[in-house]
Amino acid sequence: MHFDLIIRNGRCVFPWGEAQADIGIRDQRIASLSVSASDEADRVIDATGLHVLPGLIDSHVHLRDPGKPEAETLETGTRAAALGGITAVFDMPNTNPTITNRKMLDWKRQHIVETANIDVAMYIGATRENTPLLAEFEQEEGVCGVKVFAGSSTGDLMIEDDEGIEAVLRSGHRRVSFHSEDEYRLRERRKLFEPGQPYHCHAEWRDAECAIRGTQRILALSRKTGRPIHILHVSTEEEFILLGENRRHATVEVLVNHLTNEGPGCYERLGGKAVMNPPLRNERRHFEAGWAALRDGRVDVVSSDHAPHPKEAKELPWLECPSGLTGVQTIVPLMLDHVNAGRLSLTRLVDVMAAGPARVYGLPNKGRLAVGFDGDITLVDMKKQRTITNDWIASPAGWTPYDGKTVTGWPVGTIVRGQVVMQDDEIVTSNVGRPISFQP
Repeated sequence: MHFDLIIRNGRCVFPWGEAQADIGIRDQRIASLSVSASDEADRVIDATGLHVLPGLIDSHVHLRDPGKPEAETLETGTRAAALGGITAVFDMPNTNPTITNRKMLDWKRQHIVETANIDVAMYIGATRENTPLLAEFEQEEGVCGVKVFAGSSTGDLMIEDDEGIEAVLRSGHRRVSFHSEDEYRLRERRKLFEPGQPYHCHAEWRDAECAIRGTQRILALSRKTGRPIHILHVSTEEEFILLGENRRHATVEVLVNHLTNEGPGCYERLGGKAVMNPPLRNERRHFEAGWAALRDGRVDVVSSDHAPHPKEAKELPWLECPSGLTGVQTIVPLMLDHVNAGRLSLTRLVDVMAAGPARVYGLPNKGRLAVGFDGDITLVDMKKQRTITNDWIASPAGWTPYDGKTVTGWPVGTIVRGQVVMQDDEIVTSNVGRPISFQP
């Protein structure tokens, strides 16, 4: 039998466990998990000594396109993702102009086809003006769901009041994703701080109570309307407890940053390059709660919240320094290092970075190694030791908060629908990305 691509001799991570297998891909989909020695292909990869994972997904990125090419573009961001072993990304709508109407949805779909190096989905941003149309917009090709900024945004993307959030939840039926911080408390506490104070004050201003109140309110509205929700970048012990008790209504995302860095030490070490929203917490109990929730199954998805800014902007004093860190290129090496350190299993990593995003967002043909699924593969060398450096970063921002960090475990191949995009740190095929299809 002839295939387009055969991957031989790899240790494959299937939904039912790990096993040695030879995978055949034809017409962009997995066609066989038991390729014979006599079968041939246009291209054969010998994965001896490597683990073969279903294509890993980063379901929370800000590629800044359109509007901020000095920080990132769709092309550079998807190149960075491919170099980091990611086969698909879900891009946020807070661009300039925002992705909040059909004109911009059409533009972005075309832009993905023209420039993306891996597959891309897009969030539609909820505004007060487009709320009645969200049920229609969430069905558009390439849309992974609705994103609500209930705190920490500007302009028409902010919907902070219960009435406005309830209206969004009543427009459509797919799961709605939330940035959950209580905007009223953020505004109240902002008066307590001044520009130029130590960077660790970021976690004091946007304290745990801001996140807890936001999630409590949104969860109550989810129960009221019957609409499922996805709480992004959960960062507090109290939220993990609350959301664990409400699995019928809510799913949970945790960021690699909240699993890897903790305050106040990270602020002393990184300055503005540790400033993000919600913040890296100064209390260790929140860090430990995130890992406990990841281990016991309360966490559905691990993402990067890749949100680049130029290096010069991140070096500004606190409160002038914009929030957001680079991350799409480093999430896989960091999570593999956590696996090697014994903090989670490789199977659990696949669960939260492949199967989890597919389940939460309704992605029918990605997220697992199975016949009929897209031929998306992440090849990793679990023994390879590398040091993450700024000069490896493909983003125009050109920096990572993990510069100088040595990790064990490294992505060595990124395959998108059977097309080898990255091999051994080199982009070998570009512009293969397409908008992703979701369940209605």
